[in-house]
Amino acid sequence: MTHSGPVADLYDCTDAGARAAGLDAASAALSRGELVLMPTDTVYGVAADAFTPAAVTRLLAAKNRGRTMPVPVLIGEASTLAGLVVRTPPVATALAQAFWPGGLTLVVEHAPSLAWDLGDAQGTVAVRLPDDDVARDLLRRTGPLAVSSANRSGRPAATTAEEAVAQLGERAAVALDGGPRTGTAASTIVDCTGPTPRVLRVGAVPVDALREVVQEITE
Repeated sequence: MTHSGPVADLYDCTDAGARAAGLDAASAALSRGELVLMPTDTVYGVAADAFTPAAVTRLLAAKNRGRTMPVPVLIGEASTLAGLVVRTPPVATALAQAFWPGGLTLVVEHAPSLAWDLGDAQGTVAVRLPDDDVARDLLRRTGPLAVSSANRSGRPAATTAEEAVAQLGERAAVALDGGPRTGTAASTIVDCTGPTPRVLRVGAVPVDALREVVQEITE
């Protein structure tokens, strides 16, 4: 297979030394506005600094994806959510406490002062705290990252670092290999911006479980 450009440097994060070097390299690449391939708790993702609009544009271009589907944001600590919004809806706080870290994405209104451009999001942002040590170690270093599944639009999501590199390696500077992912269900998405929280996508967290925390949730 011929490559038209350099392929991302791959770091084996199951080895302590390589993991430390990989996290350093990934943090540096993201701070330069470059893309990084990383594991999450569901599939492999392609990440960009959420506050560098040119990097997010690069991510969308790598995936052949338009601006109509804004890129979700991953955070390394639940407390980071409060810094991204003007007011955290009580339902979002309750759901985060119950299901983070894990497969739940919360859509909230972001603070107008945030200098980011994640796509045509109409002032909202989809936020998740992943249940993956490598991902959270990176996020604690970098702050919020715009992360989408590491595949070109219409292609299957990557469940190994090799698959991620095969699809997007030419577009990324660094790839972190955290071992194979199960490729389990994508995250459940709940819109917390309206008066009643609404399920936009059913995934890893079933609606019944959500209702045990927030009874008034709708689908």
